[in-house]
Amino acid sequence: MPAQPIAPGWVYGLPELEAAQAGRIASAQRVSNPGCYPTGALALLKPLVDDGLLPADYPLAIHAVSGYSGRGRAGLEDHEGDATATAVPFQVYGLDLKHKHVPEIQQHAGLAHPPVFVPAYGHYRQGIVLTIALHLRLLPAGVSAAQLHAALQRRYAGQAFIELQAFAQDADAQRLDPRALNSTNRLRLAVFGQERTGQVLLAAVFDNLGKGAAGAAVQNLNLMLGLPAA
Repeated sequence: MPAQPIAPGWVYGLPELEAAQAGRIASAQRVSNPGCYPTGALALLKPLVDDGLLPADYPLAIHAVSGYSGRGRAGLEDHEGDATATAVPFQVYGLDLKHKHVPEIQQHAGLAHPPVFVPAYGHYRQGIVLTIALHLRLLPAGVSAAQLHAALQRRYAGQAFIELQAFAQDADAQRLDPRALNSTNRLRLAVFGQERTGQVLLAAVFDNLGKGAAGAAVQNLNLMLGLPAA
């Protein structure tokens, strides 16, 4: 069943959401640009739910840290204006657990229940790291971290703006820099697994002002105008 937009009459503007989504955007009159956080969360979750690797009723918790530009003018004034000296270096918010992006994530990922979403701002201008932890014991029998990685690889093969890091069971030396893809429309996904504990970490890195905002809008406009994607 095609993913439905939050607002009726609009096509959801994440071209990579599923195979036919770019075509729907190309022929649409109205396209709703995704939120920045949902872009990363959906890119990780949707393929796994679609393939039956992640149950729709899994008790998900999503953690994300964005640059302060995600706060808009207030963030810029706090971190770049006269109040810089008193700017908080790291701040978790949305503690009422009613963040505006939760319904968007739930609907387009095909989840049975709202995920717990814990967003934060860091003392840097732009870029997002979003992570989702999973326990293999709560997934269908036999599902491994490598299978989750393979599902993402199948879904995004040939996509111009989504890349997948190579899978490695022991990833201790790796780091996630939220600024790694700043000023681009690219989205980098990763799967980290620990076989001993049966734990998996899904991760997405992207620019909240690029693939999470203006870059995505330009990508959708290009589709609607019949212009090259890149």
